[in-house]
Amino acid sequence: MHHASIRTADIHGAIAFYQQLDFEIETRFTAGITLACWLLGPLGRIELIQIPDPHPAADAFGDEQYTGYYHLSFDLTADLAPSDQTLPHWLQTLQDRFQQADLSPAKVLLPPQQQQIGETVYEVTFIADRDGLPLEFLRRLGP
Repeated sequence: MHHASIRTADIHGAIAFYQQLDFEIETRFTAGITLACWLLGPLGRIELIQIPDPHPAADAFGDEQYTGYYHLSFDLTADLAPSDQTLPHWLQTLQDRFQQADLSPAKVLLPPQQQQIGETVYEVTFIADRDGLPLEFLRRLGP
């Protein structure tokens, strides 16, 4: 996949948020009459597009009847393996980074917990980005 595209009400706030997840601006451009950019990081590439007169985003996480985009999922297994860091510790470190950057903490939609998918057990957590879009972070535990 080349990138995931996210429409945002505040591109500068969204950039600051994703920078805490180690994304950096790759290129800035305009999309029609609005600002846009690609952010590149160890978790992939994200395109942000500012929407001049935004409507509130649907509650993709909380509305069980919602259909369409649900969430982006980022696998942290390789990043956390060298330090044997747990997902709860990673999330606390992320919240500390937001505080150090004078940003409000990420809204936790689902605290870290284990989930079995097929034969594999994962640690999973969900947070919301600045526009309320759900982001999943997971770490494979085994087998």
